Amino acid sequence: MLAPRGAAVLLLHLVLQPWLAAGAQATPQVFDLLPSSSQRLNPGALLPVLTDPALNDLYVISTFKLQTKSSATIFGLYSSTDNTKYFEFTVMGRLNKAILRYLKNDGKVHLVVFNNLQLADGRRHRILLRLSNLQRGAGSLELYLDCIQVDSIHSLPRAFAGPSQKPETIELRTFQRKPQDFLEELKLVVRGSLFQVASLQDCFLQQSEPLPATGTGDFNRQFLGQMTQLNQLLGEVKDLLRQQVKETSFLRNTIAECQACGPLKFQSPTPSSTVVPPAPPAPPTRPPRRCDSNPCFRGVQCTDSRDGFQCGPCPEGYTGNGITCIDVDECKYHPCYPGVRCINLSPGFRCDACPVGFTGPMVQGVGISFAKSNKQVCTDIDECRNGACVPNSICVNTLGSYRCGPCKPGYTGDQIRGCKAERNCRNPELNPCSVNAQCIEERQGDVTCVCGVGWAGDGYICGKDVDIDSYPDEELPCSARNCKKDNCKYVPNSGQEDADRDGIGDACDEDADGDGILNEQDNCVLIHNVDQRNSDKDIFGDACDNCLSVLNNDQKDTDGDGRGDACDDDMDGDGIKNILDNCPKFPNRDQRDKDGDGVGDACDSCPDVSNPNQSDVDNDLVGDSCDTNQDSDGDGHQDSTDNCPTVINSAQLDTDKDGIGDECDDDDDNDGIPDLVPPGPDNCRLVPNPAQEDSNSDGVGDICESDFDQDQVIDRIDVCPENAEVTLTDFRAYQTVVLDPEGDAQIDPNWVVLNQGMEIVQTMNSDPGLAVGYTAFNGVDFEGTFHVNTQTDDDYAGFIFGYQDSSSFYVVMWKQTEQTYWQATPFRAVAEPGIQLKAVKSKTGPGEHLRNSLWHTGDTSDQVRLLWKDSRNVGWKDKVSYRWFLQHRPQVGYIRVRFYEGSELVADSGVTIDTTMRGGRLGVFCFSQENIIWSNLKYRCNDTIPEDFQEFQTQNFDRFDN
Repeated sequence: MLAPRGAAVLLLHLVLQPWLAAGAQATPQVFDLLPSSSQRLNPGALLPVLTDPALNDLYVISTFKLQTKSSATIFGLYSSTDNTKYFEFTVMGRLNKAILRYLKNDGKVHLVVFNNLQLADGRRHRILLRLSNLQRGAGSLELYLDCIQVDSIHSLPRAFAGPSQKPETIELRTFQRKPQDFLEELKLVVRGSLFQVASLQDCFLQQSEPLPATGTGDFNRQFLGQMTQLNQLLGEVKDLLRQQVKETSFLRNTIAECQACGPLKFQSPTPSSTVVPPAPPAPPTRPPRRCDSNPCFRGVQCTDSRDGFQCGPCPEGYTGNGITCIDVDECKYHPCYPGVRCINLSPGFRCDACPVGFTGPMVQGVGISFAKSNKQVCTDIDECRNGACVPNSICVNTLGSYRCGPCKPGYTGDQIRGCKAERNCRNPELNPCSVNAQCIEERQGDVTCVCGVGWAGDGYICGKDVDIDSYPDEELPCSARNCKKDNCKYVPNSGQEDADRDGIGDACDEDADGDGILNEQDNCVLIHNVDQRNSDKDIFGDACDNCLSVLNNDQKDTDGDGRGDACDDDMDGDGIKNILDNCPKFPNRDQRDKDGDGVGDACDSCPDVSNPNQSDVDNDLVGDSCDTNQDSDGDGHQDSTDNCPTVINSAQLDTDKDGIGDECDDDDDNDGIPDLVPPGPDNCRLVPNPAQEDSNSDGVGDICESDFDQDQVIDRIDVCPENAEVTLTDFRAYQTVVLDPEGDAQIDPNWVVLNQGMEIVQTMNSDPGLAVGYTAFNGVDFEGTFHVNTQTDDDYAGFIFGYQDSSSFYVVMWKQTEQTYWQATPFRAVAEPGIQLKAVKSKTGPGEHLRNSLWHTGDTSDQVRLLWKDSRNVGWKDKVSYRWFLQHRPQVGYIRVRFYEGSELVADSGVTIDTTMRGGRLGVFCFSQENIIWSNLKYRCNDTIPEDFQEFQTQNFDRFDN
């Protein structure tokens, strides 16, 4: 019994002797940081310790328990004046992560993330953080969980150098206790060896990664190896002692069994002359025990014999004599993977699951032999193979965890945005676009490919597009919607509408609904109705008429409920009948009417001035009763209602709704960070973010990284990425403006809007008229496809921009042939063929003077000025598509318009400077021409001054100077 114990003591002495002789490390200095400690140190006293340049090793040890999936900051040192973080350790239970933050020498906070850690599981855990060389830079960090190293980080930035705080301003905070949570231990240890500090937690460390083979690390590793051998030897000594105890118990039981057979007899030899007295009578013989008395341990085979019974060996997992069997503790033979809990059963044992970040079986068995020969094997999971990091980024697998790094060479981005193949429009080798596409570099460095004029596709593949509606003439080998074959090859139809689904688009299908009746005779062109029944005798058959018994050729349906306004007693669908509704065509349940004129504020053109007739002669959406026409900055908004009366801002954008337009507001989002001046500029000018978080340091705040105006439409497809009120091109809501309202020489235009507001068709040979969208713009790019789908007539069609009222707008108009207007009153107007750019500033407004002035090529006093005309005098061709591109920058008066036939440029106005209208609305224009299509319409906010404006200024300055 004593020999093994003595051997253990001797071995312990032999192992410890070299460590003791070496002096180990300096004595650790321990600071107890628990709030409940009677010897708790003032946190301010820690600052000189942390900033000591001679400090090499710093340890933090803590024992705690957190509820499952909870999150808490275990401990941290902060500035009590400005809340600066010096040192903080946080557990994120739901994500199985822990985060360490510490203050770098440059005043910024460095972040270290430990993945796949189960620290919030309702169980008691011990952690040990070892930080080395942080005062010298290129430091390292080791994390030990429950006496096992789970991660190590190297090349850490320098920390704690020269903090500006005074010691008395340092504050220590620990997590706020919740039910079932506790913080049992929290200590800061400086100096001393890893073994010395680990012993404070009763840990003999087992490492999952080799320690660095230099200096103190060599000594620690050698000592830990010796301690591991000592642990194994002590375990064997304990097993030997346990075996001796069992054997002693067995001997005691055997002796007890022998006592039942009576005393032993010993006979010694006597001389022959000695008379031996007769033996006393023998006591009665006791019958031996039999198996039927169940003398053996359960499950042990019992065999009867002449002398009694005999028990077989103990079952597997037990030791003893068969009568008494004691459970073997297989866990003493370490069958489970280091760090995995071993549960001793009776009989046998069971290992818990492998640690997080490892994979392997949950071993269960019986007996010492099984425990020794079937040890649990846990293999590190290579998270990098399972896509732990974003594709095309660097992933570093560590033992039980992983780390994500930057994008691989040839890729750009980060772990938040992803890593995409590096693309560059300026480098042909990195340009992914088709040779027939334009390469565009977006705000975040992304590259977008857009097929050129006369081509269609996804930008990487482009095919011919003869009608310029963004659909190729033939199918392309790509998956985008714009790779499908055009269902009307020669007629632009950007919505690809096909009512009868016969593969021929409605725009070029003579029988669009497939009912056997040609469109020209069909009273429901897009709905199958062979009977052509028409109860109210208007131009729409019952199958498509939204008012069956009321004549309504306009088919107007304000609330979109399928019932035309002519027969709908609640046109706007606000629950208030038309006869009682003060805004019958504008939803307004509150029926608010500030001026008491019977017209609700929602539709009142003068909400503060009584004007029950709602007269608006100049069609500027401001009633005549309150229309002053005093506009200091010329942006189309009178001073009394302009949110920036002296700064051009036709869009009137006011992001924070403070009544001051963004163009003259120093803080557009009202978050306390000025847009431009220090401490700005605000990295999210339109979205409140006072903390200015910018994790990738690209100058754009995290909250608005890919959606600058936070309108839920990403910048790449947002037509106005800095205006949350405008996201997509849409002319479904428009204002009809009749430019010759008197007389009945011609009818008014008939507008049909298709493709969700991106295509407009005008079907009638009409008086001059406009369809004007309600969105006003500052700088804008406006493009579309112009097509006359008939061989009848030869008159005007075009588009407008900078619309402020029916007397003030720019128009681009194209006449096919030369022609004198048939009404010579008030003057003879002659139209020449070709494209013209005109500035309309009419003193009379809509009527015969403006009508003839628009028809006439050239200037007309007090009505229209001709800014540019195509010198080729070439008219448009029947059934041919043209693409226009307009650039308007009202802040400097820049105007330029270009026309393409297919991919060929056919007209270019060059740089034209005019400041008559400083911004306004967009729309289309027609005059005495039917069957006009404006297809694939697109507008985009753009205040960037084009490069050719600078060239134009330089050339004109030189000319003037000479």
